[in-house]
Amino acid sequence: MKKVALHNLGCKVNSYEIEVMQQTLVEKGYKIVPFDEKADIYIVNTCTVTNIADRKSRQMLHRAKQRNPEAIVVAVGCYVQTGQEAVLTDTGIDLAIGNNRKKQLVELLETYMEEHDKTVHGTSVIDVNQTYEYEEMTLKQTADHTRAYIKIQDGCNQFCSYCVIPYARGRVRSRHLEDVRREIEGLVAAGYREIVLTGIHISSYGIDFDDVMWQQGISREVYKGEERLDYSGESKLIDLVERIHDIPGLDRIRIGSLEPRIVTADNVKRLAALPKLCPHFHLSLQSGCDETLKRMNRHYTTGEYLEGVRLLRETFAHPAITTDVIVGFPGETEEEFAETKDFLERVNFYEMHIFKYSKRAGTRAAVMPDQVPDKVKTYRSNELLEMEKEQSRSFREYYIGREVAVLTEERKELASGWYMVGHTPDYVKVAIPCIGEADQMQPNEIIKVQVLESLHGEILLGHTVSH
Repeated sequence: MKKVALHNLGCKVNSYEIEVMQQTLVEKGYKIVPFDEKADIYIVNTCTVTNIADRKSRQMLHRAKQRNPEAIVVAVGCYVQTGQEAVLTDTGIDLAIGNNRKKQLVELLETYMEEHDKTVHGTSVIDVNQTYEYEEMTLKQTADHTRAYIKIQDGCNQFCSYCVIPYARGRVRSRHLEDVRREIEGLVAAGYREIVLTGIHISSYGIDFDDVMWQQGISREVYKGEERLDYSGESKLIDLVERIHDIPGLDRIRIGSLEPRIVTADNVKRLAALPKLCPHFHLSLQSGCDETLKRMNRHYTTGEYLEGVRLLRETFAHPAITTDVIVGFPGETEEEFAETKDFLERVNFYEMHIFKYSKRAGTRAAVMPDQVPDKVKTYRSNELLEMEKEQSRSFREYYIGREVAVLTEERKELASGWYMVGHTPDYVKVAIPCIGEADQMQPNEIIKVQVLESLHGEILLGHTVSH
């Protein structure tokens, strides 16, 4: 029985895919061991979103080869897809597998072991920009025992000026409804109560489907060979959510990062009619300045974004709205940064993920003039991080004195004792002391909790009202 160690870098889609790869390896008789142990095979699911991600991918691959020079080291995914020349000359990599080939991991690995000696590279990399095939993978269980991520699409057609992902992941390819339903039904049967729909650009879900075939639920087709170059505000994502909502035993549905243009009056009304939908909306922003958004090749204005926020807050009671912001994008002046800061204060998010702009080779932004010095990026980032901390605290404290529904996840020791920790529908973390009746709580229960106070910064303290 060969020992295999796996390591994942990057996004939730990568996390989903490496869990399916591990699942397949176990089914084929391989033994999974921690990555810091000696193994016969090391598999690194790589990321390429930034130059730093490329470097981390190389470091993990080389670390594996150092740990056991006789092991087979396998590089998988986005770094392989965009850095093929470097991968092919890297003596620390034995087998390289690109995207849309992860399902074939075991087959490619065993073929390599049969046909190659230790001095020859093995590769399986296709041009993902020339395929419309969605790589069907099915997850049966996940390391998280209460929440499961479900990949519903791959690829992106947006081509933001700072992003290499369309080149790493290819054009939009959507998963068929029946495959999504079947996977969710299997996970619900295994005990999972909450699912999160994820992908590279999930608002584009279904733009590659033929309408007639979608209605019949038979197959997936490209729009008669027509390439959809941009998500244009139409999506079958809302249709998908409606059609999985009736799955028995499924209690919560979360939606991953959304394109702001999908937040229309009609779509918000349809989502509000679904009680299982968690009112937690991650609307990617990147900048609160219209001129900066144009240079980023984002496809909306701050006015359109603000209108989406208004619709959500008018329709849902206290929805959690989160976002991503890049500071120090090329050409961002003090005035433009001030516009962004004012806009963020106006929206008042639950959480903001703040990133300092990092050059990514191969993108238009990397060669733009007026690159912002690192010192300035750091200063701007720190300002927004302070704002984020205050906005997040205010959002959570809204619940003090109120009752919330908590999906329990894990028993955890905090500074003042043992607690059962879980999340509300809008993803606020709540801790319940493990004393008396509460000590009988188990993970994966949905319970009513009275929120008492803020416990440790990002966690609220509550006590059980009812199971």
